[in-house]
Amino acid sequence: MAYLAFYRLFRPTTFDKVVRQEHIVKILTNQIETGKTGHAYLFCGPRGTGKTSVAKIFARAVNCERPVNGSPCGECPTCKALADPSNLDIVEIDAASNNGVDQMRDLREKVQYPPVAGKYKVYIVDEVHMLTDSAFNAMLKTLEEPPRHAIFILATTEPHKLPATILSRCMRFDFKLLPEEDLVSLLRSVLMQIGKDYEEEALHAIARAGAGSARDTLSIADTCVSYDRGKLTFDAVNAVLGNADFTSTVNLVGAMLTSDQNALSLAEQFLSEGKDVGVLCKDVLSVLNQVSIAKLCREGRRLVGLPDHMYDLVKSVADKTDGHKILRTSEIFAETEGSLRYASSPRILFETAVVKACMPETDYNVDALLSRISALEKKIAEGSVQAVAISPEEPKRKETPKRKIIEEEAPPEEFFSFGAYEEPVEREVERTVKREESIPVKREEIPVKKEQTAVSQDVKNNAFGKFLRALRRLNRGGTGVLVTMCTELESRFDGDTFVLYTDKEVVYGTATREDNAPLVKEALGQIGITDYRVEFSGQAVKKDPLAQFEEDFKDNNIIYKE
Repeated sequence: MAYLAFYRLFRPTTFDKVVRQEHIVKILTNQIETGKTGHAYLFCGPRGTGKTSVAKIFARAVNCERPVNGSPCGECPTCKALADPSNLDIVEIDAASNNGVDQMRDLREKVQYPPVAGKYKVYIVDEVHMLTDSAFNAMLKTLEEPPRHAIFILATTEPHKLPATILSRCMRFDFKLLPEEDLVSLLRSVLMQIGKDYEEEALHAIARAGAGSARDTLSIADTCVSYDRGKLTFDAVNAVLGNADFTSTVNLVGAMLTSDQNALSLAEQFLSEGKDVGVLCKDVLSVLNQVSIAKLCREGRRLVGLPDHMYDLVKSVADKTDGHKILRTSEIFAETEGSLRYASSPRILFETAVVKACMPETDYNVDALLSRISALEKKIAEGSVQAVAISPEEPKRKETPKRKIIEEEAPPEEFFSFGAYEEPVEREVERTVKREESIPVKREEIPVKKEQTAVSQDVKNNAFGKFLRALRRLNRGGTGVLVTMCTELESRFDGDTFVLYTDKEVVYGTATREDNAPLVKEALGQIGITDYRVEFSGQAVKKDPLAQFEEDFKDNNIIYKE
């Protein structure tokens, strides 16, 4: 018998051997056990996640005479007949090469013939999104109302390309990418069946390269097994995948994260050895991902799945840098990887990314700026950056005269939600700078004016604005709503009495409410006003509901009943 690739040799034949996809397997097995199968199914999802395999299992299971837990038994005459590739009851159609309207018309005619061995005739249409619009239209009616013995299973990786008329006639199942741990378990089972020794780290490397696809993972494993007759090692997997030397890649990443001048030289060494720029960029991103995991995750050693000595290298790089620099460097190389496919000079593009990662001072990205600030704070903490001492030989500074400055108070938290901020308060302060021999510059404290207790003309000027600012500065729970309502108030002075008045009942009620009145009093007291009152200048008219109804419908004939 000719050699079979791993993904064909180890294709699952029963539902219990399908890797993951439990949400789909459970529905299909329940339908088979209850005999409530549909007539049209749509299997969609990424490549290598089991769409065709599940379709074949389901096609045999619906015809099996004695299904076991929803899976074909493989022992009955029907299962044996369907196992023959020449059977006529399970028809696989490649829509990529049979995408015309003539093929669909031929299918529409042949679907009328009854099955030969089983109860159902199952049509598996792979890559169904490749059909033309005319072909889709030709199969619409047949797909909606096929003969009782016909079942259609459509498989595609791009369901968004299917017409809505097709999607609405099918029972849709979305296949998901497989987690790395499940792929490792699959590889472990396959290598045990073929009697191949392996390193656990090698399985993780293959599973990561498979990127969630079981078929891709098994194809890579097939190549790696043929690389060496002995034990499957991590180094052998890296050699098969064409990855750059791991230690050298970690050194390159470490140099970029610490802004080492040798980073560009290390990159040149890789490129001079003939490494593909795309593969090198992918390797750098992979190491950056491992560094971020080692930096942020407690279970980093388990999640990364590297040998201990390799993980120690990654961990040492992670400990020397901060998260902002890791994030920004990852973004730079992610953008570079996307741009490489369109670049006429990929080598220059990669070198530019290395230089950009090494020189955060030229990068105005927020994460780059944060990493620079973090590095500066670290140097200050270590004492490598010191304050400049003032020489005693410097001449004395003359005292500065009084001057008018503007002191702007930071707006309270409520400012960002309610109302607008008032103009900065202008006040006279006295600032004197004196200097003695061999004594650092010293500033005197700014004197603060005491609040006035009597109402003066100065207090009366802009009293309402001062009141609102004082109310904001209280910064207590519910003050924001109170400030918003108080902005609707009007003000005047009745002698020395400060009067706040409004014609809006809700504003008056809020300002005089039991829990708000002390806040208003305290704010006014801070600006020197103790005699005040809040007035309601409107009229609150409350009508009887019946009287209100009569007024609203006075133009209509109202009939009163006892």
